[in-house]
Amino acid sequence: MSTFNIPKNVPSFTNPQRLAEDRLWASSGVTARSGQRGGGGGAAGVLGGVQDKVGGFLHPDRSSLPMYKDKPYAYAPSARSRPIYRKKRVLGLLTIFVLCALWLTGRLDDHQATAVRKLNNWGWLSSDTGARSKADWLGRRERVREAMELSWDAYERYAWGHDEFHPISKTGRHMAPKGLGWIIIDSLDTLMLMNLTSRLTHARQWLSTELTWDQDQDVNTFETTIRMLGGLLSAHYLSTEFPDMAPISDDDPGKPGEDLYLEKAKDLADRLVAAFESPSGIPYASVNLGTLRGLISHDDMGASSTAEATTLQLEFKYLAKLTGEKLFWDKAEKVIQLVDDNGAEDGLAPIYIYATTGEFRGHNIRLGSRGDSYYEYLIKQYLQTNKKETVYQEMWREALQGVRKHLVTYTEPSHFTIIGERPNGLEGELSPKMDHLVCFMPGTIALAATGGLTEKEAKKLPSWTKQDEADMQLARELMQTCWGMYKFMATGLAPEITYFNIAKPPLPESAPHHAPETFDPDPEASWRKDFEVHAMDSHNLQRPETVESLFYMWRITGDIKYRDWGWDMFKSFVNYTAVDEGGGFTSLSNANVIPPVMKDNMESFWLAETLKYFYLLFSPDDLLPLDKVIINTEAHPMPRFDMGPLFSTGWKRKPRGADGKILG
Repeated sequence: MSTFNIPKNVPSFTNPQRLAEDRLWASSGVTARSGQRGGGGGAAGVLGGVQDKVGGFLHPDRSSLPMYKDKPYAYAPSARSRPIYRKKRVLGLLTIFVLCALWLTGRLDDHQATAVRKLNNWGWLSSDTGARSKADWLGRRERVREAMELSWDAYERYAWGHDEFHPISKTGRHMAPKGLGWIIIDSLDTLMLMNLTSRLTHARQWLSTELTWDQDQDVNTFETTIRMLGGLLSAHYLSTEFPDMAPISDDDPGKPGEDLYLEKAKDLADRLVAAFESPSGIPYASVNLGTLRGLISHDDMGASSTAEATTLQLEFKYLAKLTGEKLFWDKAEKVIQLVDDNGAEDGLAPIYIYATTGEFRGHNIRLGSRGDSYYEYLIKQYLQTNKKETVYQEMWREALQGVRKHLVTYTEPSHFTIIGERPNGLEGELSPKMDHLVCFMPGTIALAATGGLTEKEAKKLPSWTKQDEADMQLARELMQTCWGMYKFMATGLAPEITYFNIAKPPLPESAPHHAPETFDPDPEASWRKDFEVHAMDSHNLQRPETVESLFYMWRITGDIKYRDWGWDMFKSFVNYTAVDEGGGFTSLSNANVIPPVMKDNMESFWLAETLKYFYLLFSPDDLLPLDKVIINTEAHPMPRFDMGPLFSTGWKRKPRGADGKILG
């Protein structure tokens, strides 16, 4: 790719030239698509009238900001020594000095011209004709890159170096006294993939001069691993294997910054590994970066989340391969052995596990929060080491059959396929609740069935089976349901949780079913009777799972509708989550009204995952080919590799009988 020299910041939207451009743009007929999603009322476009959408947003506080897996940060209250830094007006003399410096260097003029030129192009929201030509997708990919630029520049302008960004109030907030680089590190590989060299240079400078892990701070083991450790490892991989992506001379071989990402990753991992020092080997929910001490969960009767304990393996195994330190490998894979030794029925693990004993707590079974990425990392561990560790494929297949048997059912009256929950165990009732998080499943099922090849290529292999064919059909049906979550909402943006109308008793997975192929936009359409969204679940947190699966489904099936759905989804994000005054984009407290109620928070995974998956969805297939890379649960790509003589699968499953239960 070529490099770009784009200024860092977008100027204020309230200057006279911007207002003139807004009036001109608004007169061209760019308005929200009222009524298309079954919502009522008109709405302003992406920039014009954004202030109307700000009214009534919820003032943020830490207890109301869920983590990636729909839970609060697991930090001890005593360790939250994080003062609230509020934006202050800059002294007049300093303002004059800065403006003069910008004017003298010519950057102010370039800034203005570049920003106005880009913002003028947002007319595509209304002028898009729906053309599906091949060349059209590169243009759409460019729109995604512009959204990334606006998001990053807003963060860079108002909250640089902070771990949280509140785009409406235009403030930042630290999660640790000196910051953890939460947004910066999570975004590194997105900046690389989009060839945003100047922004990446600024990020590297912060890593080199400001980032330190030596802080007396409790952090969530899982979140810090998938975002920070995964982000650094991915940045190392891309910068070494694809040096033409956002090329920076400082990280060239032999240069002082050659190993910056890996050095920071190793330092962090040396601290995180303390979480594994529990009586059982199941990692503690939290770890103190400064004292190197694992901390038992403050909630859930001291149990760790099963998904969190089992979603560290890709990162620690790759680091072990890079450094040759087998300790990282052994600690990570031991966790999977301990989980499997519990003998979960039909491969479906309860969502809590004690770090003290290694035993499950309770019987709650779900593929949403606290359960999801356990299953995702089973098949991805198998693929990471080039299909040599077959135990993980075996566990994945067993679990997927368990999902079919116990969790899959169909809605009424339209027969959409859903994955429900068993909150009281497999003998309890099926709850027709489906988190948006569950929408990782269509793409993961397709990846498992094909190994990352296209479906057409995979079908030619002698290993292709009728079960693989059935799995691809299940993936297609679930993808349709996840897209329906978006179509159901007034803004076209999915809620956090959707409930469904199902038969009593629920239809088995083997029941005949055929859902409608399209979603009738009529507000009274019969398919809408299948969906139900509760008021408390109507928020949209900019989550990536559906576009993630669209990306996999497009790459694997080649069906253009998945790209088309992604484009419609992206337009909804732009139209309903844009913040005025150059604030970028925000989460929504209520996505089922127009205008939506805004939530003053930009999640780091908006940059790390959601925009990245949109970009990949609209990119040529040779950018990160799925049969060569593995992508962690935070969308950080890493290579597949051969284990070599140093590494091997260090455990075996306990013998099981015909019923799948452990013998003895």
